[in-house]
Amino acid sequence: MDRFPSLDPARARAHLMSARARLDALTRDVGGAQLFGPKLDIVNPFLWELGHVAWFQERWCLRAREDGSLGASVLEGADALYDSSAVAHWTRWHLPLADLARTRRYLAEVLEAVLAALERRGSDPRLVYFAELSAAHEDMHCEAFHYMRQTLGYPAPDLGHEARREPVVAIPGDAAFPGGEFTLGARPSDGFVHDNEKWGHAVHVRPFRMARLAVTNREFREFVEAGGYARQPLWSEAGWRWRTTTGYEAPRYWRLAPGGWEQRRFDRWVPLADEDPVVHVNWFEADAFCRFAGRRLPTEAEWEFAAQGGGAKQPFPWGHEAADREHANLESDALAPVAAFAAGDTPEGVRQLMGNVWEWTSSDFLPYPAFTPDPYEDYSQPWFGTRKVLRGGSFASPRRMLRATWRNFFTPDRGDVFAGFRTCAIDA
Repeated sequence: MDRFPSLDPARARAHLMSARARLDALTRDVGGAQLFGPKLDIVNPFLWELGHVAWFQERWCLRAREDGSLGASVLEGADALYDSSAVAHWTRWHLPLADLARTRRYLAEVLEAVLAALERRGSDPRLVYFAELSAAHEDMHCEAFHYMRQTLGYPAPDLGHEARREPVVAIPGDAAFPGGEFTLGARPSDGFVHDNEKWGHAVHVRPFRMARLAVTNREFREFVEAGGYARQPLWSEAGWRWRTTTGYEAPRYWRLAPGGWEQRRFDRWVPLADEDPVVHVNWFEADAFCRFAGRRLPTEAEWEFAAQGGGAKQPFPWGHEAADREHANLESDALAPVAAFAAGDTPEGVRQLMGNVWEWTSSDFLPYPAFTPDPYEDYSQPWFGTRKVLRGGSFASPRRMLRATWRNFFTPDRGDVFAGFRTCAIDA
């Protein structure tokens, strides 16, 4: 199998430009003290992260040689500043970073050079692969910039794509899936995929019943008001340790006001929207809710079985048609109610498997059989066994980066990302 698949250079070019437009929209109003912000273990300084995006694209598309050596950067000392594998997290606030104007020029210079290289050498599969990798990397950092704004209480970005909030018909209950053998993971014919999706392999899934809708704020509020955060038997040992250490009694960004529960959305407190999916809950909270409700989280194999039509191996829950604004809440400004976007249903009626919120699964993030790291070896390999798998994307995810085989992964204590969950029945 070729190390670098045959990919479309025009498509890679479009992805690079689209990712940069989104990056600019998410960061154009950030300046001054906001460029650094407080030192937290779950965020980077905005200024550092902008430079890192440029460095990554330059490193892989322009500087990497086939013998493993690197050419020079257009920004002196870039490796010592922006290599995330080598630069310790807590030092990133104290580095001699280029100022914002120079950092933005660095971004522009690198992109211009990569686009020119694609014009000249679009037949080079190695270059096109790294262009797609860089676009995907930038897409993921765009979503990180989005939830960093939430974490730090900055105003919501104005992206001009509001989520639909028209009245919708709820479809409560479970959808039944027959299970059986299917192929978990990507195929070589799928084009650009990440190394942790490789390669598709046969697994057997028992029959299961999955909730048609993600867990809502209303449902999770019942757990909170029933004292769920104080009931140790509902929590795993690690989850209870997290709960008692942090002191949380409700999801982060929730508060009980005189008029009822409120939720912080970026820099504003708003009434809790009952029929929106619960968001900013970590794996421990999702797991405890499941015990409270007599349910369980789906495995990632069950999630992918539902999302790809079982043995049909389709890329999206609704089939093969590319995601648009009717199918899923992606690339938008905010959440939508869980019953919106009926056009994205699976044939069994499971809604919003893609978009709105990432969904925690019960599965540990582990390599597939015969895993081999791609050239960017630090993408997956260092994190196996330390994280949980999430699937499906959020309202802040670019639609071009999602597919049924995509695996996201975070430590079980992370609730800052746009993550929620759905449940499965516990069958006898």
